[in-house]
Amino acid sequence: MAFEGLSDRLQEVFKKLRGKGKISEEDVKLAMREVRLALLEADVNYKVTKSFVAAVSERAVGQEVLQSVTPGQQVVKIVYDEMTQLMGGSETKLTMSSKPPTVFMTVGLQGAGKTTTAAKLSRNLLKQGRRPLLVAADVYRPAAIKQLQVLGEQVGVPVFSMGQSNPVDIARASLEYARSNNRDIVIIDTAGRLHVNEELMAELLQIQKTVNPHETLLVVDAMTGQDAVNVAEAFNDQLSITGVILTKLDGDTRGGAALSVKAVTGCPIKLVGMGEKMDALETFYPERMASRILGMGDILSLVEKAQENFDEQKAREMEQKIRKQEFTLEDFLEQMQQVKSMGPLQDLLGMIPGMDKQLKGIEGQIDEKEILHVEAIIRSMTPEERRNPAILNGSRKKRIARGSGAKVQEVNRLVKQFEESRKVMKQFADMGGKKGKRGAFPGMKFPF
Repeated sequence: MAFEGLSDRLQEVFKKLRGKGKISEEDVKLAMREVRLALLEADVNYKVTKSFVAAVSERAVGQEVLQSVTPGQQVVKIVYDEMTQLMGGSETKLTMSSKPPTVFMTVGLQGAGKTTTAAKLSRNLLKQGRRPLLVAADVYRPAAIKQLQVLGEQVGVPVFSMGQSNPVDIARASLEYARSNNRDIVIIDTAGRLHVNEELMAELLQIQKTVNPHETLLVVDAMTGQDAVNVAEAFNDQLSITGVILTKLDGDTRGGAALSVKAVTGCPIKLVGMGEKMDALETFYPERMASRILGMGDILSLVEKAQENFDEQKAREMEQKIRKQEFTLEDFLEQMQQVKSMGPLQDLLGMIPGMDKQLKGIEGQIDEKEILHVEAIIRSMTPEERRNPAILNGSRKKRIARGSGAKVQEVNRLVKQFEESRKVMKQFADMGGKKGKRGAFPGMKFPF
């Protein structure tokens, strides 16, 4: 999980501060030393680390903090504010032209995931009601054109290609094609190299001058750490990039690139890749990321994921079932399937404030395989048994256990946990109803 190491270290530092009734300048100094080490270990640029710690320290030794009744929480708030600013302050949206087509040019080194990212971006725009066109301008990497065509077909976006022609000519012709075929966004997938060189930059500059893109988006691999920042600096010096897309952020447990790139290059991170699936490209929200790093959760992103993956009508029907205690094991199975479609369970629970700490305490019990195990038990039941677990007697439970490869005790435990979950979910639903709302999170359901 992204920032896992940094998050653990910082939360440990703040736990010590929160435990003090009053804090002194020496307490702040010691805490900031730990913060500095945590940032450096997370591969944050050392100049960025130095200025960040200095800014936090200056605010943290002010009278409003040292004389506060909750000084530890005040320091955490300061760190949150400074970290949010470090990553850009707020969401930076993609620039859209008032006169179509809007042109996005993706650049970067080989292996950063540029072609896949271009396809993911086109899918996001298609969902927003746009009419994107992918352009295969990488004529050097073997099978690059074919890869983009396959991905384009997968996401339902057409691909413009002229084979092995000159990339500048391809880019120019793609704009004419977009205008004549009612395509309002053009995404040009340019060639990459194994390293930054003059030949690469000369070609990219030519394309840039020819099509005058509204966005020149640099795609960098977050897992390369400081190298990602160095690449961003090199590209920005010559191309004046307008934004950064960080890929593989879900696999980078340190996260130094995300914390450094804006401060070093001045270019905002606009999107982040959080997985291999075509829908795993997300808008980058500095304040939400800072909240997650500091263990404060990210409820907004969790709700958005739920709303994307859950059918609104089904959500209403399910809530009614919960209120009337008509929620069955069949519904339970359906809920688990929908939650799985949102992404890894551990990542989802990490968005809930405080839940990440609970996960650390019961490490090994949050196991995706356990969900499959539960599914096998439920699927071994008859439709009648799923709807009414009360009819499950000894012989039925033995049959279910044999059919799912489980023990009778496991079947008993599942039925008991289900009944308890049903009561808890009814309480949640009732609380939402008393407030005159459809619950705390629209479209959100509680499957466990």
